[in-house]
Amino acid sequence: MIHVTVYRSNNEITAFELTGHAESGPYGYDLVCAGVSAVSIGAVNAVMQLCEADLNIEQGDEGGYLYVSLPRSLEKATMDNVQLLFEGMLISLQSIEMEYNQFMRIRNK
Repeated sequence: MIHVTVYRSNNEITAFELTGHAESGPYGYDLVCAGVSAVSIGAVNAVMQLCEADLNIEQGDEGGYLYVSLPRSLEKATMDNVQLLFEGMLISLQSIEMEYNQFMRIRNK
């Protein structure tokens, strides 16, 4: 199962963590894993390119782990844009969770 943890402070996303594997299909054909990966990596890439924000990123060597945190030094306008993109990511992940909740769980901390 994929576990998504979203960390917030003052109602803003400060970090998120993805762990585990969906195991909803054979390796290389797991649509839930592919969807979660595409949404999360796409959001990270969008933030880095469109907002020019240097994110703190940790990834597992064999997949199944992604931790992304925001630097504390972002200007307000940049932070607002980052929040919008990450909230959009979260909406997409929630859509996947609604359809495939036996393979994925999202929690907020």
